[in-house]
Amino acid sequence: MNKKLRFLTMLLAFCTSQLFAQTADYKWAVGVNFGYSEYNGDLGNGFFKFDFLQKRIPTTNGMGIRNTNPGIYGLTVSKYQSRFFDFAGQFYIGEWGHFTSTYQSFYTNFGSLDVNARFKFLGKENSRITPYISLGLGGRYVKVDEPNDFGKSSYNEVIIPAGFGLNIKCEERVYLNIQSQFGWTNNDQAEGSENLQHYTWDQYLNHTVGLSILLGKMKDADGDGISDKKDICPNTPSGALVDKVGCIVDGDKDGIADNLDKCPTVAGVAKFNGCPDSDNDGVEDANDKCPNNAGLEKFAGCPDSDGDGIEDSKDKCINVKGIEKFEGCPDTDGDGIEDAKDECPNKAGTAAFNGCPDTDGDGIADNKDKCPKVAGVAANNGCPEVKAAVKKVFEKALQGIQFETGKTTIKKTSNSILDQVAKIMNENPTYKLAIAGHTDNVGNAEKNLELSKGRAAAVKAYLVAKGISTDRMTSNGFGDTQPVADNTTTEGKAKNRRVEFKVEFEDFE
Repeated sequence: MNKKLRFLTMLLAFCTSQLFAQTADYKWAVGVNFGYSEYNGDLGNGFFKFDFLQKRIPTTNGMGIRNTNPGIYGLTVSKYQSRFFDFAGQFYIGEWGHFTSTYQSFYTNFGSLDVNARFKFLGKENSRITPYISLGLGGRYVKVDEPNDFGKSSYNEVIIPAGFGLNIKCEERVYLNIQSQFGWTNNDQAEGSENLQHYTWDQYLNHTVGLSILLGKMKDADGDGISDKKDICPNTPSGALVDKVGCIVDGDKDGIADNLDKCPTVAGVAKFNGCPDSDNDGVEDANDKCPNNAGLEKFAGCPDSDGDGIEDSKDKCINVKGIEKFEGCPDTDGDGIEDAKDECPNKAGTAAFNGCPDTDGDGIADNKDKCPKVAGVAANNGCPEVKAAVKKVFEKALQGIQFETGKTTIKKTSNSILDQVAKIMNENPTYKLAIAGHTDNVGNAEKNLELSKGRAAAVKAYLVAKGISTDRMTSNGFGDTQPVADNTTTEGKAKNRRVEFKVEFEDFE
C-alpha cells in the first residue's frame, strides 16, 4: 500500500501542475482504474479500514487462512455533455469479502457494469480540478468462493452507485480520476449462511484511481492549439505563440508573436520579422545608417534629397542635382566648371573665361563683350573699332542736319551729309544705326519731345529711301532732357538742337 500511495502522490502532483484543453474539445474519454473495495453487511462494517482480506483455503490439516487484497480493476468510458455534467459507463472486476472468524467470513469475485450521470460542481471548463458527484444504475455478477447455504455459487444483483470524485487535468488529452463510490444492492446473499440474521443488505464502497485518455480531434482552424470554441483570435499565423484564448503573445504590440519576433521588445514590421524600420524607407534600423531619415537601400538607408545619385552625407549641394566630379554640386551648362565658380552657369564656356564663352572669338568673354557676336577690340568693350572717317561724318551730322523751324521737315541743305551716312551704312553691313533726336528748351517740353521723335523718324525715313534696311536702324527722341550745352545762350541752344548717330553691332532690343 505504501508503494501505491507514493505513486498516487507523485501522479497527483504532476497533474495538478498542468493546465490544458478541457473535455468540451474532446467529447469522448476512455480510462483505466484500479483500487480497493470495502464491505458493509450482516458481518459488520469494513468501510474506510483498508484491511487485508483473510481468505479461507484448504490445507492438509483442514482449513487455513491467507491474506489477500480485495482489489478492483476497471474500464471507464465517458461522454462530455456540458460544462455541468457528463455520462460515464463503468465496468469493474475484482475481489470482495469479509473475515470475522473462520465461521463468519466470505470471499467473492465479481464483475459489474453501471452507467452514471456526473454532476460537476464548478461548471467551469478551464478549471484545473473538477469535483463532481455521481449517481447511476447497474448490475453485478457475483461468484462466491464456496457454495453458500442457499446452494448458490453465483448470483446477480442490481446496484445503485452514488459517489464523489475529482477529475484532474494532466496533459492535453490525459486526466487523473480519483473516486469513491458507494454501491447499494438489492441482495443479501454474499455471506451465504442461513444461521445469520439477515437484517442488512450487502453494500460496498469502492475507492479507485485511474487515468483517462480523451478521444477525438479538436477543431482548431488556425492550428494554434486552442479550440475554435475558445479561440477569440481565430486567424493567428502559423507557429505563433498564443495565450489561453488563442491570441498571439505580442509584448511590443506590433502584430507579430514574440516567438516569431526577432525584436520582441520593440514594435517592428513583418518584413523584418518584427524588427523596426523607423523611417519607413524599407531598410531595417539595424542596417540603416540613417534610421530617422528616409533613404535608399543602396545608401544603407541614408537619403539622396536631390536625387542626383550622391548620398546627402557626401553631397555638398544636397538640394540641387549635381555630379560626382563636384561632390554633388551642379555644372548646369556641362562645360566642366562648377556652377559656383562659373560666371556664365547657363552657357558653356571655357576655364580661361571662368566658364563664359567667347562667341565671336575676339578674346573677350561674352559677359564682358558688348558685341558678343561680332569680333571687336578690348578698347571698344568687344565691339569693332568705328573708323575715324565715320566718326568725323557723324560729328558733322550733329549740326549739319537742319529742319524747318518747329517742323520735322528736313532742309535740302542737309541732304549731302545724310547721303554720306547712307554711304557709310552700305559700305559697313555689320553696322546698325541708332538715331536720336534732341531739342533745346525753348517752348513746351511735351511738344519738344514729340518734335525730337518726329525729326529722328524723318532722318530714318530718308535713309530707308536711300536703300538702308529699316531693320538696321532705330529712331527715338528725347526732347530737351539730354542737353550737351548751356540752353541760356544762343550757341548752347544751337548745339542742343541735334541729331545723333550711334553705331551698334548687335540686334536692337
